[in-house]
Amino acid sequence: MNAANGPLTHGPPATRILSTSFKDLPKALLHEHLDGGLRPATLLDLCRTQNLATPVDDARQLGDWMLANAHSGSLERYLRGFSLTVQAMASAAACERVAFEAAEDAHLDGCVLAEFRMAPLLLEPFGLSGEAVVEALLAGLQKSALPCGLIVCAMRTDSPDETLRAAELAARYRGHGVIGFDLAGAERGFPPGAHAKAFAHARDAGLGLTCHAGEADVGSRVLEAAALGATRIGHGVHIMLGADAAQYAEWVAQARELGLHFEVCPSSNVHTGAVASLAEHPIRAMLEAGLSVSCSTDNRLMSGVTLSGEFEAIHDALGVGHDQLAQMMRNAVAASFMPIDARDACMLAMQQWNTAP
Repeated sequence: MNAANGPLTHGPPATRILSTSFKDLPKALLHEHLDGGLRPATLLDLCRTQNLATPVDDARQLGDWMLANAHSGSLERYLRGFSLTVQAMASAAACERVAFEAAEDAHLDGCVLAEFRMAPLLLEPFGLSGEAVVEALLAGLQKSALPCGLIVCAMRTDSPDETLRAAELAARYRGHGVIGFDLAGAERGFPPGAHAKAFAHARDAGLGLTCHAGEADVGSRVLEAAALGATRIGHGVHIMLGADAAQYAEWVAQARELGLHFEVCPSSNVHTGAVASLAEHPIRAMLEAGLSVSCSTDNRLMSGVTLSGEFEAIHDALGVGHDQLAQMMRNAVAASFMPIDARDACMLAMQQWNTAP
């Protein structure tokens, strides 16, 4: 049950999950940054339109360059690629195009529900207001047949006044396609508690709350975010890495008790250095510890991934089995900030796919 949005029907058993390609499997995507998911050809085209220099002049090579930059073992280095994508998106038309293409790409990858996110205030220095960004992103998402919504991000490296302004912006568009609020950006040294006012404003406005936590910083940041009202955690993998077994067990027990949902992005976690390799990724251990976990992409451009590819990767590298993949899909739908009718339709699509001959 998602307490904020009401009960859901039961999802499908797992009997057919691996009998066909992962792309054919109906999926729900919860964690995808629009400014990290541009098509390489679109990024190149937008850069040319705005006379922005690119490291290479070929779309495929640009995608390869972004992946090489991302696979650095550092969240801070990983985030540098966004300096180019944000500038490229600095027009309403570009924002609308990127959002539409993201939704279409997710739909083609087998998603039947998706949530996308971005920090609109990042575009203000380039002459685009936060309102203009949100409206353009929503226009793009609404052009797609895929049921999807927008999560407004604030950047934790900004002042509390700025993150509150982002929360106020998100609240103004609640009911018009904005479904949640998130705190993102370089985590280490920028704890979520500094932005309590932003979380409180978004919560009081009725928005879903998620927070990047326990990705580059310690696992206790997950519980700090939960204390601010977050019901979902972006990444959160360091909750499995306490100083000792007792601390880890306590953190996990608290997360279970709180009903926290973890939006885990395996390849991104490797690229940013949160974990050493896919083979050492804790997503399976998190599931087996009784945590509510789903699998997402984070940044399709930066990490060179699709959601289908992430499912296949954790199946191959970690032995995540049929039942566990099915459980992650049910978890994602139950934790989604989308309206209940969209979540029920998503669960039904999964059920119908599983029972088809």
